[in-house]
Amino acid sequence: MSKLPVVPSTWVITELGKVVEYGKTAKVEPNQIEPTAWILELEDIEKNTSKLLAKLRFSDRDSKSTKNQFEVGDILYGKLRPYLNKVLIADDAGYCSTEIVPLKPGDYLDNRFLFYWLKHPAFLDYVEAESHGLNMPRLGTETGRAAPFVFAPLNEQKRIADKLDAVLARVDACRDRLDRIPTILKRFRQSVLAAAVSGQLTQEWRSDNQDFLQINFLYALVREERSQRNFRNPSGITEIEVAAIPFEIPENWQWVRLGNISLKITDGAHNTPKVIGSGFPYLMASDLTNGFLDFSVTRFISEKEHRELHNKCQPQVGDLLVVNIGAGTGNNVSIDVDFEFSFKNLAIIKRPSFVHPKYLKFFFDAQKQKIFNEQTRGGAQPFLSLNLLNNLLFALPPIDEQTEIVRRVESLFAYADRLEARYNAARAQVEKLTPALLAKAFRGELVPQDPNDEPASELLVCIAASKTAEQAKTRAGKRQIKPS
Repeated sequence: MSKLPVVPSTWVITELGKVVEYGKTAKVEPNQIEPTAWILELEDIEKNTSKLLAKLRFSDRDSKSTKNQFEVGDILYGKLRPYLNKVLIADDAGYCSTEIVPLKPGDYLDNRFLFYWLKHPAFLDYVEAESHGLNMPRLGTETGRAAPFVFAPLNEQKRIADKLDAVLARVDACRDRLDRIPTILKRFRQSVLAAAVSGQLTQEWRSDNQDFLQINFLYALVREERSQRNFRNPSGITEIEVAAIPFEIPENWQWVRLGNISLKITDGAHNTPKVIGSGFPYLMASDLTNGFLDFSVTRFISEKEHRELHNKCQPQVGDLLVVNIGAGTGNNVSIDVDFEFSFKNLAIIKRPSFVHPKYLKFFFDAQKQKIFNEQTRGGAQPFLSLNLLNNLLFALPPIDEQTEIVRRVESLFAYADRLEARYNAARAQVEKLTPALLAKAFRGELVPQDPNDEPASELLVCIAASKTAEQAKTRAGKRQIKPS
C-alpha cells in the first residue's frame, strides 16, 4: 500500500469527509427527469484516463432506477469497483447512477485538485483495501468519509491543478500518438500477407527464379498418397469459375480448390468427450491462442475416445488446425508438436509435401476475414463447413517460391515484432508518468510554495465553521415549520 506523502508545513493531511460531504446526494426518480437531461453511467467513463466515452440523454436510455443529481463542476466519483479509477469533472448538470457519488468542492477546495487526489496512488490503494464486497466491491459512505485527503492552501491547489492540467495533457497526447502504433502494425502485417499470397512480395525474386507448376502431376501425387494412407478422395468439389477468382496471381502460380491438393480435410469431435484427470490431451477452439497451440488447460480424455478421434484426424506436425464454428471461426494454428492429442470444434487440413506449412498458414491468415465474412454460416453461430473448406480457392505457388515467401514474411514480421516491443516498452513508461506526477504534486514538489498563501489548517477551520452554520440554519428552519 502506498504511503501518504510527507507534505509542506502549510499543508495538512486530513480526512475526505472533513473537506467534502461524501455520500450526501440529492436523489431523483426517473419520472422527475426531463428527456434531454444528461444521464451518466459508470460505463461512460474510461478507467484510469477519465475520458468520457459517451454522453447520453435520458431519452436515449431505458433508465428506470433512482439517480443522483449533480451540477457543473461537481466531481463524479465511481464508488463501485473503485480500483477502476473512474472519476470525472462534470462539465454540465445532469443525473448519474447511484454507484457514482457527486462531490461538491465548496469555496475552499479547487475541484481539479480534488479530482487529481482521487486518482493518486495512495488514495487508490486505500479504497482498494477498504472496499467491501467480493464480486462487486464498493467504497462505503463512512469509509469514504474516513479516506485520507492531502489538503493544500487554496492558491497552491490552483497552481498545482494548472500545472497538472498542462503536463498531463502532454502525457495524454503522447499516449494517444503511441496508441496509433498497434493499428499501423496490424495494417502492415495484413499488407505483408496480402502481398505474399498474391505474388507481389516475390515479384523481383521470380524474375531470376522462374518455375512452373505441373498441376496434374501434383494432383496425381496427392491421390497416390491418399491411397497409401487409406484417405478417401473428397467429393462435392466444383470447377473454378473465372468470376470467382478473388485476385490476380502470377502466371506460374495456380488457383486450386483446397480439397484437391489436401490429403484430407476433416474435423474433430462433434460431441464433447468425457474429460478425465489424466490420459490424452484434448483441445478446444479456445486453445488456439495467438497463433499457437495452448496446452496450459489440462484437459484429458480416455485412450478409447482418443483413438476414435485420432484415427479420424491423425494430426501431424505441419498440418493446419482451423476453428470452424463460433466467434473465432477462421483462427488457425500450424501444428508444431509431435505428441498425440485430440480436439473439438476444429477442422484439420492435412497438407501434401508441395505445400509449405507456413505458407498454408499465411494464406489462411491473409484470407481469414474474407473466409469469416463470406463463407461462414449460422449468423450468431458462424460455421465453416468441410464442404466450404474443400472448395476454398487457394493460390498455389511453386514450392521454392513458397519457401522464399515464408522467409520474407518472417523477416518483415520480425521487424514488426521489434517495433511492437519498443511500443510496449514506451507505453509502459508512459503509464508510469501520471502516478509519478501525481505523487510529486501531492508532495508539494511540482510548483513552488508561496508563504503568503493562507495555510490549509485555517481553511479546515473555515470549512468546519461553514458546516456548523449550515447545520444551525437547517435546525432553525425546522423549528419554524410547526404542524398546524
